[in-house]
Amino acid sequence: MFDFSPPRLSWRFLPVWRRNFNVWRKLLAPSIVGNFGEPLLYLLALGYGFGRLIGEVGGLPYMVFLATGIVCSSAMMAASFEAMYSAFTRMHMQQTWAAMLHAPLEVEDVLLGEVVWAATKALINSGAILLVAFAMGLIADWRAVWVLPVVLLTGGCFACMAMVVTALARNYDVFTYYFTLVLTPMLLLSGVFFPLEQLPPAIAAGARLLPLVHSIELIRPLLTGGEVGSVGLHFLVMLLYTVAAFWLCTAILRRRLRG
Repeated sequence: MFDFSPPRLSWRFLPVWRRNFNVWRKLLAPSIVGNFGEPLLYLLALGYGFGRLIGEVGGLPYMVFLATGIVCSSAMMAASFEAMYSAFTRMHMQQTWAAMLHAPLEVEDVLLGEVVWAATKALINSGAILLVAFAMGLIADWRAVWVLPVVLLTGGCFACMAMVVTALARNYDVFTYYFTLVLTPMLLLSGVFFPLEQLPPAIAAGARLLPLVHSIELIRPLLTGGEVGSVGLHFLVMLLYTVAAFWLCTAILRRRLRG
């Protein structure tokens, strides 16, 4: 039977987060190079290439429009990858979670530690893109610092969603379906590369139910000096996804890990 009682959250997740951080530190140098190299490649190849063809999009130079979208999509991808491939390796292949559960930790402690770590990885990746965008003069003003908590929430949201897949997965192949059927369509339909207004009205309305859209709606004006509208709605949608996904994967993992 699944136990859908509310997750019991505590500060015991911190050692889980710290363990993952210490492992990541050993690969710090190549990781940082990758964090800067990939966004720079995207911005130069797509921003300059398409930018010269397109000009302005939504009243913004295409390079600026693209950079603000990539900040969000990078958070989504980094958190999802960490919460699936890396977390599954620790749960299933290395049996790290099983060892942790022999300590005074509950399933939700391990899960929260993994989610917070995945959100941290999203913040690191998106932070690298922000530095590249700043160096290229693509950020409007000091309000860009408010992007950081939004990125952290975005990472946590997608980490929780990915953890549901991890909780159900029996092998790595399952993650390919999630990337192909969920994350890739979301990437293409959420306004990263072009405005939602370019989509048919019915598809655009459906896309506005996706969490990535709400992340972009918050982050893009903060980076471009525009006016942020419906802040409460955007945060509420992402929080609902986060809470619902965390609650669901807690119930699944209680049964899988505790029997």
